[in-house]
Amino acid sequence: MPKRFDWTPSAYKEMENITTRPATMADMDILRQFEQGVINAERPFDPTLKDGHINYYDLNEFITSPHIHLVVAELNGEVIGSGYARIETSKIYLKHQQHAYLGFMYVLPQHRGKGVNKVVIGALQEWSVRQGVTEFRLEVYFNNVPAIKAYEKVGFNSHMIEMRMGL
Repeated sequence: MPKRFDWTPSAYKEMENITTRPATMADMDILRQFEQGVINAERPFDPTLKDGHINYYDLNEFITSPHIHLVVAELNGEVIGSGYARIETSKIYLKHQQHAYLGFMYVLPQHRGKGVNKVVIGALQEWSVRQGVTEFRLEVYFNNVPAIKAYEKVGFNSHMIEMRMGL
C-alpha cells in the first residue's frame, strides 16, 4: 500500500486541481520539451549517453499504441507533467505474466513537490489495473536520490540494481 503524503493545506488544494488525460498528437510540442527535460535531468547520472541532441521515446507510438498509456497532467489548463505505462510480458519464472513499465515521468520544475507525480502514477495505476496488470516496474538511476524518494513516497521500493562496466 502506498505511503501517505504529509500535505500542507495549500499543497493539498493545488493537488486537487491537477487532472490527467491521455496525451494526443496536439501535445507533441510540449511532450518533446518534456523528453529533453528528462534527458537533461538524467545526463549527469549516465556517462553512456551520447553528446548532443538525442531522443529516448517514440512519442507517436506512445500515443497510438493500445498497450501504452501516455498521460499528461494539467493544472488550470496548462500541461505540467507526463508519464506512461507500457504493458510488457514478464519473464516466465515470475509470478505475474505481465507488468506495466513506467517511464517518461516528468514534471515542470516550477510544479515539483505539488503531488503531480502521484496523480500521474495514480492514473497509470488505474489504467494498468483495468488491463489486468498487477505489477509496476520502473528504472531510476541509483544516485538520483530525489527521484528515488519521489517513487518511494507513492509506494515503490528498490528491487534490483543493474550494474555496468565500460571496457
